[in-house]
Amino acid sequence: MRRSLLLLTAATTALVLTALLVPLTLLTRTHAADRTTAEATARAQWVAHAIGPALATPDERETAEQTVESVNTQDLPSTSLVLADGSVIGPDPGGAPRVTDAIRLARTGRAFTYEPSTGGRQVLVPVQGAAGGTAVVQVTLSEKQLHAGTMTSWLVLAGIGVGLVLIGLLLADRLGARLVGATRRLARTADRLAAGDLTARATPEGPPELRLVAGQLNHLATRIDELLTAERENAADLAHRLRTPVAALRLDAETLRDSEEAQRIAADVAALERSVDDVIRKARRPFRDAPYADLAAVARERAAFWLPLAEDQGRTTETEAPGDAVPVPVPEDDLTAAIDALIGNVLDHTPQGTPFRITVRTTPAGHAELTVADEGPGLPATYADAATRGTSGGGSTGLGLDIARRTAESAGGTFDMTSDANRGTRVTLTFPLAPPAPAKPSETRPGPTGPTG
Repeated sequence: MRRSLLLLTAATTALVLTALLVPLTLLTRTHAADRTTAEATARAQWVAHAIGPALATPDERETAEQTVESVNTQDLPSTSLVLADGSVIGPDPGGAPRVTDAIRLARTGRAFTYEPSTGGRQVLVPVQGAAGGTAVVQVTLSEKQLHAGTMTSWLVLAGIGVGLVLIGLLLADRLGARLVGATRRLARTADRLAAGDLTARATPEGPPELRLVAGQLNHLATRIDELLTAERENAADLAHRLRTPVAALRLDAETLRDSEEAQRIAADVAALERSVDDVIRKARRPFRDAPYADLAAVARERAAFWLPLAEDQGRTTETEAPGDAVPVPVPEDDLTAAIDALIGNVLDHTPQGTPFRITVRTTPAGHAELTVADEGPGLPATYADAATRGTSGGGSTGLGLDIARRTAESAGGTFDMTSDANRGTRVTLTFPLAPPAPAKPSETRPGPTGPTG
């Protein structure tokens, strides 16, 4: 946009200056010729007036020669005196006396200027009262003398034109910088809103149209924030309603006669209560909070959570994760749900005793990678679209793999799944690395509770 504005300004200024300067250059050329002609006419009239009395006496030819010689100095137009007998006093380019039609016309008593075919201009002034007939003073101007000073005027005009173009470009550049800067800042605000930062607001600046767009964008951001807040509160209210049936389940569990069974069901109800609490906290969490989770720590925690059930099914598990934090831009509860979905698929859809492995690593490209791989028989043909939301070939809800896929893609990562009858199923989630979040000393985190078998 800035470059286009500069090009448009340069083209417009050049056209305007061309329309103005071309007539001015022609005018300066004409003015120079008229000025030089006027000076030559004045000189011819002065010579005619000065030598008139001398020519009235035949013996005063020497005086006329001296007068003509005095005006023929260097860089001045050539001045000659053509006598009545055709002889010439002063410069005679032809090398011999010459009487032209213009000289004959001047001898009739007319003073005039004309342009000969050889170029330049001549001024003819008759001298009346000369002995033997009318003499003529002839001042000859060459093309160079006629247009002397024209080139200097043209250079001055060209300099003025260049200066005006540069000033126009400077003003256009400043205007373009202002417009482009305001547009880019508006675009950055829109990018922040698209990334989920609902606190981003545009500063109304620039021309009225951009200020209007900035105001409407701010209004849109405020409205989105209000709608999301309302949706979060509705989700929290719906989740809160689950507390009543969960409390009823806990009371029913306490009335069981088998104490061991009562403890097991109570533990399951407590886990369900914690899940409901997590849903409420997540629903009421401000959307603008920067998401953050340690992928390695969450993977180790969920592996420990599912270990009792895996041991009950006779499975061997292996978890490989770096000791250092692997920060990813994903809320911890979303990352927990994604890993639970992947591990749950292994436990639910592979034969008991099938081992599986959880791997967390950082790639040379600067990404974090989570892989859950099992050694089962692979997915049958009915599972070809298992990653599609709501699609399942095993009688489940069909949401597990889609939850994992959306978790990765919403953070700017990827989802990949391969399945082979000989090597089992391998699901890989890739996340961009995030800067570590500042530690919160007052925050305590409950330890994992594993399922009972």
